[in-house]
Amino acid sequence: QLQLVESGGGLVQPGGSLRLSCTASGFTLHYYGLGWFRQAPGREREGVSCITSSTGSTGYADSVKGRFTISRDNAKNTVYLQMNSLRPEDTAIYYCAATVQYDVCSGVPSEYGYWGQGTQVTVSS
Repeated sequence: QLQLVESGGGLVQPGGSLRLSCTASGFTLHYYGLGWFRQAPGREREGVSCITSSTGSTGYADSVKGRFTISRDNAKNTVYLQMNSLRPEDTAIYYCAATVQYDVCSGVPSEYGYWGQGTQVTVSS
């Protein structure tokens, strides 16, 4: 059974940091393009960051550039999202996703065939 499991979400004050993790079971993330998405109440799911398999090229939404960093540890079959300088508008459920198009780094949800269950991130004082 192919599964992605996110962890690391929680409540943090504005300006704080969190690191999200997404670990795969049943398949090897090394061969997949990976992405992080988020969805706030009443809003569409949006791409946050992505990373390719082949070259490790990365992409970021303008709203998180310079604050978030995506990375992958193939030995641990895990992808991370380091989030710094968090803002209230970053509050959302965060999802990781994988695509068999290993050279793809995309913020379009339909490009991804595998999804985790999501982890809640709340930024509030």
